[in-house]
Amino acid sequence: MTKEEEDYTLDGTVERHGQPAIRSKTGTWVSGILLLVNQGLATLAFFGVGVNLVLFLTRVLGQDNAEAANSVSKWTGTVYIFSLLGAFLSDSYWGRYKTCAIFQAIFVVGLVLLSISSSAFLLYPKGCGDEETPCGTHSTFHIVFFYLAIYMVALGNGGYQPTIATFGADQFDEEDPKEGHSKIAFFSFFYLALNLGSLFSNTILGYFEDQGMWTLGFWASAGSAFVALVLFLIGTPRYRHFKPQGNPLSRFCQVLVAAIRKWKVGIMPGDDHLFETDKNESAIKGDRRILHTEGFRFLDRAAIMTPNDYATDEEKNTRGRNPWRLCTITQVEEVKCILRLLPIWLCTILYSVVFTQMASLFVEQGDAMKTTVSNFDIPAASMSSFDILSVATFIFIYRRILDPIIARIKTNPKGLTELQRMGIGLVIAILAMVAAGVVEVFRLKYANKDCPNCNKASSLSIFWQIPQYMLIGASEVFMYVGQLEFFNGQAPDGLKSFGSALCMTSISLGNYVSSLLVTMVMKISTRDNMPGWIPGNLNKGRLDLFYFLLAALTTADLMIYIICAKWYKCIKFDGRTNGDDDDNKKSRPVTVAAQAEFRV
Repeated sequence: MTKEEEDYTLDGTVERHGQPAIRSKTGTWVSGILLLVNQGLATLAFFGVGVNLVLFLTRVLGQDNAEAANSVSKWTGTVYIFSLLGAFLSDSYWGRYKTCAIFQAIFVVGLVLLSISSSAFLLYPKGCGDEETPCGTHSTFHIVFFYLAIYMVALGNGGYQPTIATFGADQFDEEDPKEGHSKIAFFSFFYLALNLGSLFSNTILGYFEDQGMWTLGFWASAGSAFVALVLFLIGTPRYRHFKPQGNPLSRFCQVLVAAIRKWKVGIMPGDDHLFETDKNESAIKGDRRILHTEGFRFLDRAAIMTPNDYATDEEKNTRGRNPWRLCTITQVEEVKCILRLLPIWLCTILYSVVFTQMASLFVEQGDAMKTTVSNFDIPAASMSSFDILSVATFIFIYRRILDPIIARIKTNPKGLTELQRMGIGLVIAILAMVAAGVVEVFRLKYANKDCPNCNKASSLSIFWQIPQYMLIGASEVFMYVGQLEFFNGQAPDGLKSFGSALCMTSISLGNYVSSLLVTMVMKISTRDNMPGWIPGNLNKGRLDLFYFLLAALTTADLMIYIICAKWYKCIKFDGRTNGDDDDNKKSRPVTVAAQAEFRV
């Protein structure tokens, strides 16, 4: 191998003109840091709108609390739906760079339109929109213009989010030991950048918007998003790219149809009788070949060769493989991989139920506690700052202290695997719910008995909530960072963005499950003489029992997760890309992520 060949990346990435990426001129932390700053600024812009959107709808558009909450829930859910759209376009047709650029541009346009609609139409009379001054009525055109703007924001951010995480990881060659370690660290810093961006929005921008300075807050978000887009485009010459692999839905359907057509064909052990092309005919050209596994063996029938698998083209007098009758091993294993990921993904949804309490019941609980220090009133929602500080602290502790120690103990340079860290995240989430329940027990104990109808009548300080926020932050470092690494590392090459989108859909479903759980609990616990566990006045309820219920459900989820994690078999590549000529096969090591095994 010549010196020039040694300088190329080994994972199949290319530079912007489609040529093999040269290690010294592309990617690494030069691109990575640029994308981290881009993520922080984009998150600041998004939460600059989302954090107080419910207040904007009630104060400016005149919606009641229930209608506004419903509107925000629909808007938030749409963001996560658009994340699947962005992942699909990224993996199949556009590629990650183009997808990020297009959706960020839509994001900026949406924020600009939102700022214009607020300043020109909605905030009338001037000075309205604070807690005291209501705004006037608005025409249908003004309302439609506003909703067009915020749903463009949802489209832009939703399509961009899962793709930027994967694109950032693409800047590091996981086949190189040094860059492979940096790739793992990137996900921690990515989550940190996300939290730091939201910290500024939740504090500084949130304060100005709460005071009625909506135009300032929205234009600040638009400016932040624009700077993020400019920084993203500046890094264009340095980025590494994976080529899009085509529509995965057709590949999945081909495997299922081929397997069903051959349901009577016998399956022999091993993979010697299964089909895998060595030349450019592969259904997933450009992907690394995936080694055959024994699970879901009924799908192996799709790769068993029979006389009917080749169709004849009479005009060209040639015979070609019929992809609806015969699939490659890699194509079959791609389907198996997604089927194996689903149980792990389902186990993360209940964790997201715990995580969503931070933005809902934690805030209501804090608002029912003593929130004054001297003459300063602490907003209950601002306690989430301790969660963000906890994330930053535990990322540092894990990466700089725990990970090196565990790596030495295990004699494994990787330390804890992603599956192990996600399990630890579930354990810490259980502790967070127990801590929240204990705080609620004492909050009720110190409630003012002489004022049973006063919701804010407990003398227990809001600072007693700090442990539960800190524990949630610690659990995020293990669960969500591990989840990003796991789904990105275990997804096939043609579905990397889809892997990142699974994380976002987990959070989305966690919101829906949380809402359903609260509804069920209230229906069951409400009696003629009992207002239920979570009434409007928490002093009359038993929020502590709801927290303990979540702890019990998460414990059960942990048990199921351990079973799924022990059953899970990691994806393994054979080191060659489909489309490599037999005379030019390059040997590549199995990825670091592929070597992970869960041990209890």
